[in-house]
Amino acid sequence: MSADKKDYEKICAEFGVTNFRWMLKTLNAKKVEREEEQGKYVEKLSNLKHIEVKPGGGAEFEFEMSLKDPNVKIFLFKNGVMVPFSVETEEKHFLKKTGRKFTFGIKDLAGDDEGLYQVMVEGVLIFSTDFKVPMVDFLVKIQEVKATEREDAVFECVLSSPMSKIQWTGRNQPCEQGEKFDIEVSEDMLIHSLVVKDCAKLDGGIYSVCAGIKSCNAFLVVEDPGVHFTSGLSDISVNMGNRGELECKLSSENCEGIWYKDGEEIEASDDIEMKHDGAFHRLILKNCKEEDSGKYRFEADGRKTESMLIVEDPPRVNPDDLADFSKPVIIKVGQSATFKLSIMGRDPMKIYWYNEGEELVEDKHINIEKSLTHSRLLLSKCQRKATGEIKIKIKNECGTIEGISRLIVLDRPSPALGPVEIIEASSAVLDFKWRPPKDNGGSPVINYILERQQLGRNSWMKLGQIPGEPKYRDTDVDHGRKYCYHIRAVTEQGISEMMETDDIQAGTRAYPGQPSSPKVISAFANCINLEWVPPSNTGGTNILGYHLEKRKKGSNLWGSINNVKEPIKGQGIAVKDVIEGIEYEFRVAAINISGAGEPSTPSEFVFARDPKKPPGQINDLKVTDSTYTTLSLGWTKPIEEEGVQDEAKGYFVEIRPAANPEWDRCNNNPIIITSYNILGLKSMAMYWVRVIATNDGGEGEPQELDNYILAMPPPVRPHFTDRKMKSFMVVRAGNSARININFVASPMPNITWLKDGMPVSKLVTISNSDNTSQLLISTSERPDTGIYTIIVKNMVGQETFSIEIRVTDDPKPPGPAELEQNVPGTVTVTWTPSPDERRDDRLHYIVSRRDSVKRMWQTVADHLFNNKFTALNIMAGREYYFRVYAKNDMGLSEPSESPTWGVTKKKDKFSMACSSIKSLNFESAPSFLVPLKMHSTPESYECYMSCAVRGDPTPHVTWYRNNISLNTNTNYLITNTCGVCSMLILRVGTKDTGEYKVIADNALGRAECSTKLTVNGIKK
Repeated sequence: MSADKKDYEKICAEFGVTNFRWMLKTLNAKKVEREEEQGKYVEKLSNLKHIEVKPGGGAEFEFEMSLKDPNVKIFLFKNGVMVPFSVETEEKHFLKKTGRKFTFGIKDLAGDDEGLYQVMVEGVLIFSTDFKVPMVDFLVKIQEVKATEREDAVFECVLSSPMSKIQWTGRNQPCEQGEKFDIEVSEDMLIHSLVVKDCAKLDGGIYSVCAGIKSCNAFLVVEDPGVHFTSGLSDISVNMGNRGELECKLSSENCEGIWYKDGEEIEASDDIEMKHDGAFHRLILKNCKEEDSGKYRFEADGRKTESMLIVEDPPRVNPDDLADFSKPVIIKVGQSATFKLSIMGRDPMKIYWYNEGEELVEDKHINIEKSLTHSRLLLSKCQRKATGEIKIKIKNECGTIEGISRLIVLDRPSPALGPVEIIEASSAVLDFKWRPPKDNGGSPVINYILERQQLGRNSWMKLGQIPGEPKYRDTDVDHGRKYCYHIRAVTEQGISEMMETDDIQAGTRAYPGQPSSPKVISAFANCINLEWVPPSNTGGTNILGYHLEKRKKGSNLWGSINNVKEPIKGQGIAVKDVIEGIEYEFRVAAINISGAGEPSTPSEFVFARDPKKPPGQINDLKVTDSTYTTLSLGWTKPIEEEGVQDEAKGYFVEIRPAANPEWDRCNNNPIIITSYNILGLKSMAMYWVRVIATNDGGEGEPQELDNYILAMPPPVRPHFTDRKMKSFMVVRAGNSARININFVASPMPNITWLKDGMPVSKLVTISNSDNTSQLLISTSERPDTGIYTIIVKNMVGQETFSIEIRVTDDPKPPGPAELEQNVPGTVTVTWTPSPDERRDDRLHYIVSRRDSVKRMWQTVADHLFNNKFTALNIMAGREYYFRVYAKNDMGLSEPSESPTWGVTKKKDKFSMACSSIKSLNFESAPSFLVPLKMHSTPESYECYMSCAVRGDPTPHVTWYRNNISLNTNTNYLITNTCGVCSMLILRVGTKDTGEYKVIADNALGRAECSTKLTVNGIKK
């Protein structure tokens, strides 16, 4: 139980456990039981580390533990025997305690230190660890290594037995694979190496290696290499004409050196400078030319460093030329524009011209000149649309440069934009405005030229030029006449095309819009108070007043409350011309100089009666249904009490999140039914809900739910909805494995998938939805075999389900079959296991036989889990052939053929030599030639047991299970042929587990042999 989870599969294979789900379930139950026992004395137990061999020939294991009582007794056991220990590290077994950390150690390891170590506190098991001493020694020990600074040092040893990993230590610190150390192991795992990379002085010291309980050590000596480069030259690129600098650094400040270019020594000049600054050496090229490109080398004290210097010549432009190029070119439409730029740089150069980001290609209006020194763009007969950014892009292998200018083509403006917007159209004035031209042609609008035509006449009257603002006020109009206007824009470049307006009438009647619906402020038996909001559209003139009308409920006739010629001046009125008990509705119309506009929509119906009392609280408020986003409520009407609380006419539902003190109203208008659905809730959020009854007298007291509610469906404990769920699945290696689990749960559960009790790999795809979870292994491999468990858990409970996935493939055939005869009349077939036997515990073998007479293959054995079978009824004079197949859940392997087996009859000449007759006695007590073997068989499979016995007279054979005779039990098929005794169990169950015994007896004696049958549970 103290083993690491990663070792579970290995332990199960070692002990023949195949039912992983049962093992994990039992293990978890045991762990809970142990934790309860440990809880009596231990508050916390963590960081358990199993026993490891340490440098120096010792071993330690440790854990962290908080004791409830520091005075409790701690015991150490080895293989069940208590081992005395001391707090002194000089003793054989010792304990070191640092805070909560307990470390148990063993000194001077020997072979008898192997065993199971257990720590107990007052008789309760806390931790156990198994220590096995590897039987290994050093054939070649590590030797002293001398290395020069900055070089690598290698320690190497050879072991007597293969080990995948041994422990390296350097200067009392573990050596791990990383930037400083490389740990290498040969394929046969006998040769182990430690590489100390880039040695420095500090790396010197004692290095040791530990394999099992054996260890050895050696020194690493790091020597000074003399003068060397601590920083070498680096490749650089420099633009032509710029400064280039090469630099390196030596380990000594007092060492001179020589610079070379392409193998020739460099001498200082006006353009070349050599500097020696302490440990730094620099070569400076002040004005790099193309011929300065090459390989440079610096040599000092027999050491050298090299690098490449590349002089590049990217496109270049004179800054003054670029400034001139950037100035905009302004021309008139139809004229030509020229752009020119001088360039320098390494050939070949590619030159591109762009207008507003679009590359220009030569045609009849575009001419592009390119040379080694300049490029020119000529645009002829330019149109207004050519206005925009002009860009040149020059590129060669060393770089790219760009230049940007602008082309402005001037033209007359486009027409002004309509339709016109009428500001005022009265009997004395027409005031209107329009939008400026979309394109002013590159020049601002100076004036607009207007002409007017009266509808019905042919002539146009010039109104002259008005300033550049696009609006006009015409006061020379006749009431009722319609007019049309021509508008032209004027710039320095010319006059635009004409824009013609629609007909505009002077003195048009403009009635006001509708006021708001009248609102009832209060109602009494002899008076109803109303208010309303003025119309947003006044018709272009002031509102003179309002005309109010009323209508009884059920009537089609509206009656005026005031005369149109005597409008109501304000925005409200007290209507007194009402009859008590009658229900009325009202509408109002606004009046301006043109007259009364359209009446408003009617008001709500209102009774002419004294105010009512607000209703009381509703009753029986409850939640009738809920989801993650909705909530359904139901309630009953409040009770009426005359003079205290009147009948409710409607209801308001209000809600607020638990963290928000403000109530939000769900319905703007009261509802008349006693139920309501609240929408748009946030999943799993907490809300408070209340309902308020209302009537004409106002709103009653709110009624809240007793507790907050969660936005979720009614709680449902997770349960799986599939009627038949497979608990076992076989998948061919390389194919996909998919598990779909359907469930019902509320609230939304947390879904966890485990493989053999551990979280599934990141390569496994998990897809979850509201009621489904899917596990997908896109390309399955044999290591994916295991028990996959889904845990669906929410606040109500949890449900689990496990399915065993077995990833396998067509089995490989077993090894060569060999034949052997131990008992006359029988042949024993043996074979080497299939390579897949270790990886597939469901793999078994089938044996077929053919003889020289029948020549038909017959299956003589199936579901064999061992590598041996004894064939009976082998007749002399015939030849026999055997085939052995491996079989698993995917199918059969290719057969493994046996050699031919035959016993020929030899006919010798008959001769008889008479001699004195002696009495011969062949009687003997029973004895077993071939005893029973141990068997471990999966549940529901066959189990075949056999042994061979001899004796004279022929012994009587009896089979027993747990000392109970089986000879008369029909569940067991027992045969005895020529001394070969066999028993077949067709379908093994857990009840068949136990000890099996065969007893053979005759008059001269008795013999017995026994075995055990273990049943591995696969199906529960």
